[in-house]
Amino acid sequence: MLLFPNAKINIGLNILNKRTDGYHNIETIMVPINLKDSLEFIPSKIFKFTTSGFKLDIAPENNICTKVYNILKAKYKLQALSFHLHKAIPSGAGLGGSSADASFLLKALNNYFKLSITNSELKNIASDLGSDCPFFIDNKPCIATSKGEILESINLDLTNYKLIVIYPQIHVNTAWAYKNSKPQNKKNNLRNIVKSEPITNWRKFITNDFEETVFNFYPEIKEIINKLYESGAIFASMTGSGSASYGIFEKNKKNKKFIIPKNAVKFESCFLKTIL
Repeated sequence: MLLFPNAKINIGLNILNKRTDGYHNIETIMVPINLKDSLEFIPSKIFKFTTSGFKLDIAPENNICTKVYNILKAKYKLQALSFHLHKAIPSGAGLGGSSADASFLLKALNNYFKLSITNSELKNIASDLGSDCPFFIDNKPCIATSKGEILESINLDLTNYKLIVIYPQIHVNTAWAYKNSKPQNKKNNLRNIVKSEPITNWRKFITNDFEETVFNFYPEIKEIINKLYESGAIFASMTGSGSASYGIFEKNKKNKKFIIPKNAVKFESCFLKTIL
């Protein structure tokens, strides 16, 4: 079976406060985009997991896909499978690639082995794997709150816009980013902003609270966002805790050519057609 787990971007990310369990309460809008890994599995005599594409600094037995397989195998006695994951979504970039891999595999194994796990149960399993994982079960635009696992659908259609994602080949550790960012309780409600304001005004009201911390350590990421605006983006931001940034452009408008920074990788993508 061949799967194509897609990435996501965050439109705004408000770090509200630190919880008693050590995590943070956040508010963010998560939107699926058409940048995809490929993940294939076939029956095998023994378990096997290989990768290609962007390098993963993690052993196969610790990969999140292996964790998904082992969780279901322990409960449902699954047969051995051979997996190959091709990483087109860079890790440590805020694009949710590993979370997408896990959730897409969770859904695929459920269907492949006819396990009859409900959507709600899939999300519960996914939430134990990572805060972003439940989002990819439905894979539609959502407001994410709590640690990011509480999801509420949002009617947000961005399919008439073009998206450019820039990955500077810097790995930003999410735990480090949270530790060094300051929670701020007083925030504009993101749902109200995207509902009432045109995209051309988002720059005035929507922020990513990780940016201040990350920009201080990696000023080249701030420079990328500035260049996206100079190239004609109507909204540009870092996604998640970085290091990838994106610009949203009008599809039919001719924009100034974006000069890719040294060592950076450019992805020209689009928004998935998932309108609620």
